[in-house]
Amino acid sequence: MDFRTEFKPTTVQPQQIEGRSFEMIDEEIGEHPYTEEQYPIVRRVIHASADFELGKSMVFHPDAIQAGIQAIRGGKKVVADVQMVQVGVSKNRIEKYGGEVKVYISDPDVMEEAKKLNTTRAIISMRKAIKEADGGIFAIGNAPTALLELIRLVKEGEAKPGLVIGLPVGFVSAAESKEELAKLDIPYITNVGRKGGSTVTVAALNAISLLAEQV
Repeated sequence: MDFRTEFKPTTVQPQQIEGRSFEMIDEEIGEHPYTEEQYPIVRRVIHASADFELGKSMVFHPDAIQAGIQAIRGGKKVVADVQMVQVGVSKNRIEKYGGEVKVYISDPDVMEEAKKLNTTRAIISMRKAIKEADGGIFAIGNAPTALLELIRLVKEGEAKPGLVIGLPVGFVSAAESKEELAKLDIPYITNVGRKGGSTVTVAALNAISLLAEQV
């Protein structure tokens, strides 16, 4: 393949690129506090973002990984806050156990209710999701208001997620929503600060689905 440039890539084989990327992450990360169980998630978050600071800001509930594996292997639904998460998830690994990936933010009834109540669609989508995804995985990478609403519903006993992956990115309420999530006594994966996003949320979820196949 002619790239018409002085620089030539080390390889153009996808598996080799990924493998070498993981080797470089392992070489460069240095000391970290993560367990053998948690590190594959951290490594994929770094791989997706090329951001070691983000990777080292990850926070795990002690039961998070096993809870995620059990939810996937039990065929529980995965709820995404936005379509970007839904599109990025490796659905075949979810669906092989009977699960599915759902996103409600663009449903007509959600949009109508949000307009009527003058609130965000993300909030209303969580209210709808908890009725259909008891014990499922909630993967939130874009909307802090979705995460805050889910936290409220958990505190009030209305929601019982199997795992919350809360990694929203942004300036308004993003860091604060993750701080609140880390106070809950439920399985969660989150991080400290403003960084995050749909891409790293997908990376974390895909890492868990890979573990579900391997464990």
